[in-house]
Amino acid sequence: LGTIQIPSSWRHVLEDPATMRLFFDAYAMGDPSQAQAQTQTQSQSTAAVSSHALECLVRLACVRRSLFASEAERTRYLAQLIGGTRDVLATQMGLAEHANYHAFCRLLGRLKTNYQLSELVGIPDYGEWIARVADFTVQSLAAWQWAAGSVYYILGLWSRMVSSMPYLRGDKPSQLDIYVPRITKAYITSRLESVQAVVQQKQASNKQGGVIVEDMLDNEEQLQEQFDSLPFLCRFHYESLSKYLCTLADPLIKAFADFGATGIPAANTANVSPPTSSSNPAAAAGADGAQQLLLLEGQLTWIVYIIGSVVRGRLNSSSAESQESIDGELSARVFALLRVMDAGYHAQGHRYSARSRQRLDKAMLSFFQNFRKVYVGEQAIHSSKVYAPLKEHVGISDHLTALDIIVNKIATNLKVFPQCEELVDLTLVLFQDLAAGYMSGKLLLKLNAINYILGHHTREHFPFLDEPDNTRHRTTFYATLGRLLYMDDSAGKFKAFVGPLEQVFQAIERQADDVAAFRSEHVKASLIGLFRDLRGIAMATNSRRTYALLFDWLYPDHMPLLKRTLEAYTDTPEVTTPLLKFFSEFVLNKTQRLAFEASSPNGIKLFWETSKVIVTHGSRVLQLGAAADPYAYKYKGMALCFTILLRSLAGNYVNFGVFELYGDRSLNDALDVTLRLALSIPLNHLMAYQKVARAYFQLVEILAHSHTAFLVGRDSATFMHVGTSLEAGLKSLDVSISSQCAAAIDSLAAFYFNSVLGGESQTAVTQTFAGHIRDNPGVFPSILKTLFEIVLFEDCSNQWSLSRPMLSLVLINEQVYNDLKMQIIASQPAEKQQRLASCFENLMNDVARTLESKNRDKFTQNLTIFRHDFRAKK
Repeated sequence: LGTIQIPSSWRHVLEDPATMRLFFDAYAMGDPSQAQAQTQTQSQSTAAVSSHALECLVRLACVRRSLFASEAERTRYLAQLIGGTRDVLATQMGLAEHANYHAFCRLLGRLKTNYQLSELVGIPDYGEWIARVADFTVQSLAAWQWAAGSVYYILGLWSRMVSSMPYLRGDKPSQLDIYVPRITKAYITSRLESVQAVVQQKQASNKQGGVIVEDMLDNEEQLQEQFDSLPFLCRFHYESLSKYLCTLADPLIKAFADFGATGIPAANTANVSPPTSSSNPAAAAGADGAQQLLLLEGQLTWIVYIIGSVVRGRLNSSSAESQESIDGELSARVFALLRVMDAGYHAQGHRYSARSRQRLDKAMLSFFQNFRKVYVGEQAIHSSKVYAPLKEHVGISDHLTALDIIVNKIATNLKVFPQCEELVDLTLVLFQDLAAGYMSGKLLLKLNAINYILGHHTREHFPFLDEPDNTRHRTTFYATLGRLLYMDDSAGKFKAFVGPLEQVFQAIERQADDVAAFRSEHVKASLIGLFRDLRGIAMATNSRRTYALLFDWLYPDHMPLLKRTLEAYTDTPEVTTPLLKFFSEFVLNKTQRLAFEASSPNGIKLFWETSKVIVTHGSRVLQLGAAADPYAYKYKGMALCFTILLRSLAGNYVNFGVFELYGDRSLNDALDVTLRLALSIPLNHLMAYQKVARAYFQLVEILAHSHTAFLVGRDSATFMHVGTSLEAGLKSLDVSISSQCAAAIDSLAAFYFNSVLGGESQTAVTQTFAGHIRDNPGVFPSILKTLFEIVLFEDCSNQWSLSRPMLSLVLINEQVYNDLKMQIIASQPAEKQQRLASCFENLMNDVARTLESKNRDKFTQNLTIFRHDFRAKK
């Protein structure tokens, strides 16, 4: 909720103190704890009143600054908000109701969002208010089982106040020095203690049954919200806070290391728990070693998450350089933990399948991401002070050593967590982010671990590649490896890298002629993995040189396998979809990577294969029957065929005139099959599946612009279907679709105007086009009417795009335009009709009967003025 733009006419109402008092009184009257002998229905109604009153107060706290007549009035208004919330905190009135509690937290959060810290400090009741807010915050943090979703607003309040401290002027104390360290420690302590409560509750539930307490570590959204605010609090008194964190982390890490060395809990477990008044966590969780390990891993997960978020806070810290050594002290604890995470008992296979262990590794990946953003890569300062304490504690002397440790952990995760899809995903995202930067990518190539991965990227070394749930991650894995491989741009290294994939190709090709063997589960899995891997490698090619390496490897030797796969697996989208996605990437001319030499025939050769893929798959899909899920079974593959063709047509690496000149049917066959695929999709299905619609309309735009003769040369039913679909696309809420439809319509209408109406001689194509219009006279008029309705009566953000086909349609349908003009005028009240008639006359002022660019711009300008006048007077 941002600032609310209250009308100025409401000023006297909001400046009246009685207005805000009314809502605080309504909240007090609606406090269910004050009501006596109420029925359940009455109690629910009372609670609703108090909750709604707080919601109104939240909105009152968002009133725009300029509404008030003077700063004194605004200060008085703020003082009333501070006084009212202070009274609620003093009495705890109604806060036992969760809806009230949540709304009250939102109200507190809004006070700093809409007011400066200097304004809050200047309120006479600020001292008492801030003390009560601090107490309320600590209580809320302790009641994490009840208030987890509301803590975000309170932490946001404190983080914004801390962020404003450098700008606070005057001698009035903010008192944040007193309360922020207390709140920060309360947050950390409460999170660690929550692990103990969850472990105890799970243990009791396993024995007696009952409800299991929700673990905050399982709620990713809430964690992220809290960690966005936490760095500001932790870095406020960073030195003392870091010492506190270290006193918590060190005994936990030592206990975890001892457990890994012996496989049994340490004899003295008193130091495992944070130094609080709570009972010993090991004793509370029972003497069982598994429970002890659950507790350790849970608390260490919180420690790693917190340190990671604090390190990320350096990006927003004004005193960042002086705090780098403290970042190093905290980071050293995480790297020390990493040393023992994959050793001894902790490296046993059953440990990697434990949920508590997987969450600890997720926290470690989160820390690596935060550390990377600050101290590794493009923005990092390699002489940073962070590495002095890191070298002292864990022997990490520079960013290259840190990067080597991170990469080794990435490789370890991909080996030991093959069945944890979430961890595989997060690990590969980290790997991809490290390789994405130019500088960090170059650094990666210096590491032995990277060279090992590039030379041993098969399923024998990385078993996650064998898991069906991870198939989509194979593309990310190979895209990252491809990016690193292409940084060196060596033909020898490329050949060595694709060696294992070449073996897969050959093994599958040996079975291609045996239908039963080719459709076996083993070959099916190999095909799915192979095409996902190839797509990743193709995505990484970003230059003519690297694309040529891939093209020369695949063409012509391995292209027949694509056709054979589409023939054998037409009814199996699990296989054909990865293949088509790979080929869609293979024909995409991004960064001009497909700019072949003028003497090279590779562009034509590539389109030959494109035509084979489209015709082979398309002709067979048309023969498939109905399915329960038509999108997955048929439409997704059709959309990919549309995308493959449009990328080939728009890639500008093939002279398509060559095909007709030499009687080559490749282009016509591909166009014909693709159009038949489009006709087979009912219009309501086309518009319902957005990905299909986008691919279809992009293709039609290309066809209408560059292959108009082919499009208008089809039969009347086909032309009518295309026209109807374009009109439906104009009404789409997706701006890109409506703009593409407008461009396609403009191309068709301009072709009709220039070649049919204005052409000196008629060809077979123009005669066919004229026949379509005679057979379907309502196509263009209906589209023109739709365009006028959208431009005049709807809020369209792409008015310029929609205006372009309107002139073409007006010029070829002048009588229709006149009739439409009269309809719109007649639909308006009598007193406005003369005005509208004048506006319509002005629409065509200085507009000639041509489609030259200057004339089009004049019409667009007139249409903008007309639309403004029409909407202003309606």
